[in-house]
Amino acid sequence: MSTLHLQVKSNVAEILIQSPPANALSSRILEDLSSELDKVEQDPAIKAVVLKGEGKFFSAGADIKEFTSLQKASDYKQLARKGLNLFNRIEHFHVPVIAAIHGAALGGGLELAMACHIRYVTHNAKLGLPELNLGIVPGFAGTQRLPRLVGAPKAYEMLLTGKPVSGEEAVQLGLANKSFPEEDLFNEVAQLAQSIVSKSGPTIHHIMNLIPYTHSSRFDEGMDAESEAFGDVFGNEDAKEGIQAFIEKRKPEFKDQ
Repeated sequence: MSTLHLQVKSNVAEILIQSPPANALSSRILEDLSSELDKVEQDPAIKAVVLKGEGKFFSAGADIKEFTSLQKASDYKQLARKGLNLFNRIEHFHVPVIAAIHGAALGGGLELAMACHIRYVTHNAKLGLPELNLGIVPGFAGTQRLPRLVGAPKAYEMLLTGKPVSGEEAVQLGLANKSFPEEDLFNEVAQLAQSIVSKSGPTIHHIMNLIPYTHSSRFDEGMDAESEAFGDVFGNEDAKEGIQAFIEKRKPEFKDQ
Protein backbone atom coordinates (compact mmCIF):
# COMPACT_ATOMS: atom_id res chain seq x y z
CA MET A 1 0.00 0.00 0.00
CA SER A 2 1.07 3.57 -0.67
CA THR A 3 2.11 5.80 2.23
CA LEU A 4 0.22 8.60 0.46
CA HIS A 5 -3.35 9.24 -0.64
CA LEU A 6 -4.10 11.18 -3.83
CA GLN A 7 -7.49 12.80 -4.34
CA VAL A 8 -8.38 15.00 -7.32
CA LYS A 9 -11.27 17.44 -7.07
CA SER A 10 -12.08 20.62 -9.01
CA ASN A 11 -8.71 20.71 -10.81
CA VAL A 12 -6.79 20.33 -7.51
CA ALA A 13 -4.75 17.26 -6.58
CA GLU A 14 -4.52 16.76 -2.82
CA ILE A 15 -1.69 14.53 -1.65
CA LEU A 16 -1.94 13.36 1.96
CA ILE A 17 1.11 11.89 3.72
CA GLN A 18 -0.10 8.89 5.72
CA SER A 19 2.75 7.59 7.85
CA PRO A 20 1.84 8.14 11.51
CA PRO A 21 2.79 9.21 14.02
CA ALA A 22 5.38 11.64 12.60
CA ASN A 23 4.97 11.26 8.82
CA ALA A 24 8.75 10.84 8.75
CA LEU A 25 10.17 10.90 5.24
CA SER A 26 11.39 7.39 4.54
CA SER A 27 12.74 6.20 1.20
CA ARG A 28 9.34 4.58 0.67
CA ILE A 29 7.52 7.90 1.07
CA LEU A 30 9.93 9.60 -1.33
CA GLU A 31 9.29 6.88 -3.91
CA ASP A 32 5.52 7.05 -3.40
CA LEU A 33 5.52 10.84 -3.69
CA SER A 34 7.41 10.59 -6.97
CA SER A 35 4.79 8.12 -8.24
CA GLU A 36 1.92 10.41 -7.23
CA LEU A 37 3.57 13.32 -9.04
CA ASP A 38 3.77 11.11 -12.14
CA LYS A 39 -0.02 10.73 -11.97
CA VAL A 40 -0.48 14.48 -11.60
CA GLU A 41 1.69 15.12 -14.63
CA GLN A 42 -0.44 12.75 -16.68
CA ASP A 43 -3.66 14.62 -15.86
CA PRO A 44 -3.83 17.92 -17.82
CA ALA A 45 -6.92 18.99 -15.85
CA ILE A 46 -4.90 19.41 -12.64
CA LYS A 47 -3.77 23.01 -12.13
CA ALA A 48 -2.55 22.91 -8.50
CA VAL A 49 -1.34 20.43 -5.88
CA VAL A 50 -1.96 20.59 -2.13
CA LEU A 51 0.44 18.63 0.08
CA LYS A 52 -0.46 17.94 3.70
CA GLY A 53 0.10 15.45 6.48
CA GLU A 54 -2.35 13.19 8.29
CA GLY A 55 -2.59 13.28 12.07
CA LYS A 56 -0.61 15.64 14.28
CA PHE A 57 2.13 16.71 11.87
CA PHE A 58 2.87 17.78 8.33
CA SER A 59 6.17 15.89 8.63
CA ALA A 60 8.35 15.86 11.72
CA GLY A 61 11.53 14.92 9.84
CA ALA A 62 13.35 12.29 7.89
CA ASP A 63 13.21 8.67 9.01
CA ILE A 64 16.16 8.64 11.41
CA LYS A 65 15.81 4.95 12.20
CA GLU A 66 16.22 4.19 8.50
CA PHE A 67 19.59 5.95 8.63
CA THR A 68 20.88 3.33 11.07
CA SER A 69 20.33 0.59 8.47
CA LEU A 70 22.72 2.24 6.02
CA GLN A 71 26.37 1.28 6.14
CA LYS A 72 28.56 3.30 3.76
CA ALA A 73 28.99 6.98 2.95
CA SER A 74 27.89 6.16 -0.59
CA ASP A 75 24.57 4.82 0.80
CA TYR A 76 23.90 8.11 2.54
CA LYS A 77 24.88 10.13 -0.52
CA GLN A 78 22.50 8.02 -2.62
CA LEU A 79 19.68 8.69 -0.14
CA ALA A 80 20.43 12.41 -0.18
CA ARG A 81 20.49 12.42 -3.98
CA LYS A 82 17.08 10.70 -4.10
CA GLY A 83 15.58 13.41 -1.91
CA LEU A 84 17.38 16.20 -3.75
CA ASN A 85 16.14 15.04 -7.14
CA LEU A 86 12.56 14.71 -5.91
CA PHE A 87 12.49 18.09 -4.17
CA ASN A 88 14.12 19.76 -7.15
CA ARG A 89 11.39 18.20 -9.30
CA ILE A 90 8.75 19.71 -7.00
CA GLU A 91 10.37 23.14 -7.12
CA HIS A 92 10.30 23.04 -10.93
CA PHE A 93 6.88 21.40 -11.21
CA HIS A 94 4.57 22.58 -13.99
CA VAL A 95 1.80 23.55 -11.56
CA PRO A 96 2.07 25.13 -8.09
CA VAL A 97 2.52 22.88 -5.07
CA ILE A 98 1.05 24.29 -1.86
CA ALA A 99 2.26 22.97 1.50
CA ALA A 100 -0.40 23.00 4.25
CA ILE A 101 1.71 22.81 7.41
CA HIS A 102 0.30 21.99 10.83
CA GLY A 103 2.00 20.58 13.91
CA ALA A 104 5.57 20.48 12.67
CA ALA A 105 7.73 20.61 9.57
CA LEU A 106 11.16 19.64 10.83
CA GLY A 107 14.31 18.41 9.12
CA GLY A 108 13.35 16.62 5.93
CA GLY A 109 9.76 17.76 6.47
CA LEU A 110 10.79 21.41 6.25
CA GLU A 111 13.07 20.65 3.30
CA LEU A 112 10.04 19.18 1.52
CA ALA A 113 7.93 22.21 2.44
CA MET A 114 10.62 24.62 1.21
CA ALA A 115 10.61 22.88 -2.17
CA CYS A 116 6.91 23.74 -2.47
CA HIS A 117 5.94 27.05 -4.02
CA ILE A 118 3.57 28.36 -1.33
CA ARG A 119 3.50 27.54 2.39
CA TYR A 120 0.44 28.13 4.58
CA VAL A 121 0.98 27.25 8.25
CA THR A 122 -0.80 27.19 11.58
CA HIS A 123 0.17 29.88 14.09
CA ASN A 124 1.77 27.34 16.44
CA ALA A 125 3.42 25.04 13.91
CA LYS A 126 7.12 24.39 14.46
CA LEU A 127 9.45 24.79 11.48
CA GLY A 128 13.16 24.05 11.72
CA LEU A 129 16.23 22.09 10.68
CA PRO A 130 17.46 20.34 13.86
CA GLU A 131 19.98 18.04 12.15
CA LEU A 132 23.01 19.47 13.97
CA ASN A 133 21.43 18.36 17.26
CA LEU A 134 21.99 14.81 15.97
CA GLY A 135 25.53 15.40 14.78
CA ILE A 136 24.51 15.41 11.12
CA VAL A 137 23.63 18.01 8.48
CA PRO A 138 20.59 18.51 6.23
CA GLY A 139 20.68 16.35 3.13
CA PHE A 140 17.76 17.49 0.98
CA ALA A 141 18.99 21.02 0.11
CA GLY A 142 17.99 22.59 3.43
CA THR A 143 21.24 24.54 3.59
CA GLN A 144 20.48 26.01 0.16
CA ARG A 145 16.76 26.79 0.31
CA LEU A 146 16.60 28.14 3.86
CA PRO A 147 19.02 31.09 3.29
CA ARG A 148 17.21 31.93 0.07
CA LEU A 149 13.96 32.33 2.03
CA VAL A 150 15.04 33.84 5.36
CA GLY A 151 18.44 35.37 4.55
CA ALA A 152 21.89 34.11 5.50
CA PRO A 153 22.08 35.49 9.08
CA LYS A 154 18.83 33.85 10.19
CA ALA A 155 19.71 30.65 8.32
CA TYR A 156 23.01 30.44 10.21
CA GLU A 157 21.15 30.89 13.50
CA MET A 158 18.47 28.31 12.72
CA LEU A 159 20.90 25.71 11.36
CA LEU A 160 23.61 26.12 14.00
CA THR A 161 21.22 26.10 16.98
CA GLY A 162 18.70 23.66 15.55
CA LYS A 163 15.92 25.69 17.17
CA PRO A 164 12.60 25.83 15.28
CA VAL A 165 10.46 28.90 14.72
CA SER A 166 6.70 29.13 15.09
CA GLY A 167 4.33 29.46 12.18
CA GLU A 168 3.80 33.13 13.00
CA GLU A 169 7.57 33.72 13.10
CA ALA A 170 7.93 31.84 9.82
CA VAL A 171 5.60 34.33 8.13
CA GLN A 172 7.61 37.27 9.48
CA LEU A 173 10.82 35.68 8.18
CA GLY A 174 9.45 34.90 4.72
CA LEU A 175 9.60 31.16 5.34
CA ALA A 176 5.80 30.92 5.09
CA ASN A 177 3.19 32.98 3.28
CA LYS A 178 0.45 33.17 5.90
CA SER A 179 -0.46 31.61 9.25
CA PHE A 180 -3.88 30.64 10.58
CA PRO A 181 -5.56 29.03 13.57
CA GLU A 182 -5.38 25.25 13.43
CA GLU A 183 -9.07 24.86 12.58
CA ASP A 184 -8.86 27.25 9.62
CA LEU A 185 -5.71 26.05 7.84
CA PHE A 186 -7.06 23.46 5.42
CA ASN A 187 -10.05 25.59 4.45
CA GLU A 188 -7.77 28.55 3.72
CA VAL A 189 -5.50 26.34 1.62
CA ALA A 190 -8.51 25.03 -0.30
CA GLN A 191 -9.64 28.60 -1.03
CA LEU A 192 -6.14 29.53 -2.21
CA ALA A 193 -6.00 26.50 -4.50
CA GLN A 194 -9.40 27.34 -6.01
CA SER A 195 -8.26 30.93 -6.63
CA ILE A 196 -5.27 29.59 -8.54
CA VAL A 197 -7.07 26.96 -10.60
CA SER A 198 -9.62 29.53 -11.76
CA LYS A 199 -6.84 30.95 -13.95
CA SER A 200 -5.95 29.75 -17.45
CA GLY A 201 -3.80 26.62 -17.46
CA PRO A 202 -1.23 27.94 -19.99
CA THR A 203 -0.70 31.12 -17.94
CA ILE A 204 -0.11 29.06 -14.80
CA HIS A 205 2.44 26.92 -16.63
CA HIS A 206 4.29 29.98 -17.91
CA ILE A 207 4.53 31.52 -14.44
CA MET A 208 5.84 28.25 -13.02
CA ASN A 209 8.50 28.21 -15.74
CA LEU A 210 9.49 31.90 -15.46
CA ILE A 211 9.99 32.48 -11.74
CA PRO A 212 12.82 29.90 -11.35
CA TYR A 213 14.98 32.04 -13.65
CA THR A 214 15.56 34.27 -10.62
CA HIS A 215 17.46 31.52 -8.80
CA SER A 216 21.22 31.63 -8.55
CA SER A 217 23.18 29.49 -10.98
CA ARG A 218 25.18 28.18 -8.01
CA PHE A 219 22.17 26.51 -6.40
CA ASP A 220 22.88 23.18 -8.12
CA GLU A 221 26.50 23.36 -6.97
CA GLY A 222 25.27 23.91 -3.43
CA MET A 223 22.98 20.90 -3.61
CA ASP A 224 25.84 18.70 -4.81
CA ALA A 225 28.07 19.96 -2.01
CA GLU A 226 25.35 19.29 0.56
CA SER A 227 24.83 15.69 -0.56
CA GLU A 228 28.60 15.13 -0.30
CA ALA A 229 28.65 16.59 3.21
CA PHE A 230 25.58 14.55 4.18
CA GLY A 231 27.41 11.36 3.20
CA ASP A 232 30.70 12.39 4.81
CA VAL A 233 29.32 13.18 8.28
CA PHE A 234 27.84 9.72 8.65
CA GLY A 235 31.34 8.31 8.90
CA ASN A 236 31.89 10.39 12.03
CA GLU A 237 31.62 9.14 15.58
CA ASP A 238 29.51 12.18 16.49
CA ALA A 239 26.88 11.21 13.93
CA LYS A 240 26.62 7.72 15.38
CA GLU A 241 26.34 9.17 18.89
CA GLY A 242 23.80 11.79 17.84
CA ILE A 243 21.49 9.35 16.10
CA GLN A 244 21.73 6.82 18.94
CA ALA A 245 20.97 9.56 21.46
CA PHE A 246 17.94 10.60 19.41
CA ILE A 247 16.63 7.03 19.36
CA GLU A 248 17.27 6.67 23.11
CA LYS A 249 15.71 10.12 23.79
CA ARG A 250 18.77 11.50 25.59
CA LYS A 251 21.18 14.36 25.11
CA PRO A 252 24.14 13.42 22.86
CA GLU A 253 27.73 13.63 24.08
CA PHE A 254 29.68 14.91 21.07
CA LYS A 255 33.46 14.52 20.95
CA ASP A 256 34.03 16.64 17.81
CA GLN A 257 35.18 13.65 15.78
